[in-house]
Amino acid sequence: MIYTLRRATIFVTALTIFSVLVITYLPRYLNPTPPDAEERKRDRQWVNSSPYWFDRQVCRYLGLCGIQHIRWDAPTLPGWGPGSDLHMTEEMAKVLGVGNWDQDGAAVFVNKPGTEAWEHAPGHVDLKRKRSESSDTLQEVPQYVIDYAPLVHLYSGEHFWPSDMAEHVKHMGLLDEEDGSVNRTDELDLGNLARLNAKNGTVFLTSMDDVESRPEWLHNRAGIPVEYEDDGDDEHDGNPDKKMPGNNPTVPTDGNTWWDADKQHPPNRIAAPRYRKGGPSWRRQTRSLQGDDEPQRPIGGTPSDGDKNKPNPSGYSNGPAVLILVDKGAGIVDAFWFFFYSYNLGQTVLGIRFGNHVGDWEHCMVRFDNGIPKAMFLSEHAGGKAYAWPALEKKAQPNGKPPRPVIYSAVGSHAMYATPGLHPYVLPFELLKDVTDRGPLWDPALNHYSYWYDYEAGLNETESPSSPQSPYLGNPSEPPKQYTSLVPAADNPKAPTSWFHFEGAWGDDVYSLADYRQWRLFGEYHYIVGPLGPKFKYLERSKVCQTDKCTMLWSIEDGEKSSWY
Repeated sequence: MIYTLRRATIFVTALTIFSVLVITYLPRYLNPTPPDAEERKRDRQWVNSSPYWFDRQVCRYLGLCGIQHIRWDAPTLPGWGPGSDLHMTEEMAKVLGVGNWDQDGAAVFVNKPGTEAWEHAPGHVDLKRKRSESSDTLQEVPQYVIDYAPLVHLYSGEHFWPSDMAEHVKHMGLLDEEDGSVNRTDELDLGNLARLNAKNGTVFLTSMDDVESRPEWLHNRAGIPVEYEDDGDDEHDGNPDKKMPGNNPTVPTDGNTWWDADKQHPPNRIAAPRYRKGGPSWRRQTRSLQGDDEPQRPIGGTPSDGDKNKPNPSGYSNGPAVLILVDKGAGIVDAFWFFFYSYNLGQTVLGIRFGNHVGDWEHCMVRFDNGIPKAMFLSEHAGGKAYAWPALEKKAQPNGKPPRPVIYSAVGSHAMYATPGLHPYVLPFELLKDVTDRGPLWDPALNHYSYWYDYEAGLNETESPSSPQSPYLGNPSEPPKQYTSLVPAADNPKAPTSWFHFEGAWGDDVYSLADYRQWRLFGEYHYIVGPLGPKFKYLERSKVCQTDKCTMLWSIEDGEKSSWY
């Protein structure tokens, strides 16, 4: 009896110690970026937000928070789509930009009322926008950037499609921390978001709708790309297994350090740079913008009927991408392609969903050395991977154009990957994973905002005073700050820039523990905070990666074996 009791005591003690270790260290293991003192303070406040004593204690000591809220979180509400009992009403169709469902279950798109022509892709027209006189003083987007622009396979079962950030902002307000309400005292748009920087503390753009009611602007089904007209070329015509010669394939063998360069640290070159055809014509001649008295407006314009070689509209989405070009000096140009979605649907572990958030910025970056693509960075959650150009999958292009890289967007999270399939991360045994496949092929080069960014000027920009016309947006006694680091490219000279300098989150703050939508298990939240915008994605980086840890991958196999965390 004593022996049995002793064994039971040892077992209980060992189990208790193990549980304490799991509760203490598992959240730290799951979070590659540990919280600082301020975040730990906010966490204590978050736990205390629960009105239930038992919930607070279980959360604090066992890491099980809001377990009474746990339920299945479906991507869409029941009864939506073809074959359902819920038929699309005329009003719903207007909101979506969808005419109806055809007999095969595909959406038939129509122009949404009150939208610009540039949001749509009418049959076989030139999507190039008309140039204004002021565009003569702005820097062109180099043709090689468009020639090597990525093609993105969205997931075939995706529910939250590419969105227009301008439309997203229309549905957002500001959270009143005193009573928890969402205020919309002032109209927010891409031309005034930076004025919010004058408010005290972090500003969170907050949904005016309950996101669990799945308002249609979250899905943006009208952003589903037009079916890509495949010419039958093999999408694997690039060699995804190609590696650099030598004993250490992670280091270039030509002596050119393009993989770690900026204006203060130009690349080392043994030989003179080899330019693409046309020479180094990408360099900027001036940054001035004529007609600054005209208000900025979203990109638009009527397509020109006179141009020849009209672009093929296949792969077009009415959710515009954002192209930001950064000149790092000495022939190094980074082309950042940002992709915006109004909602990030998190992944599930044992049927429980984690990681939802309103607003989602993903990106890839192509590094050019004198017009020659050298590598691409693909963002994944809080990190990402960098691939040498020869390793990437390519798709052949017509008319003698160079093959373009093909990348993959994960379902829900929209994380970027170089291959289709399963992509486990953080948790062992593939409990948490992204999934990609060869779904609709999106060509962001057909519809995008384009800019040049001076990162040296951007590092010197600080929080701005507010607009004198809007007391709600800040202190009315001070004039608005003039930001100069971001300049529209010549193809959209009046594209708004204020949105880029907004220093707050593009989605809701972390929902409190008292909120019926929220739970947290071992440090993983059902709903997390919305993301910061492109300006805070380390555009000034000298390395290809977004984080300091950066390993150049020279094959797809290397990428599958490595992780960013």
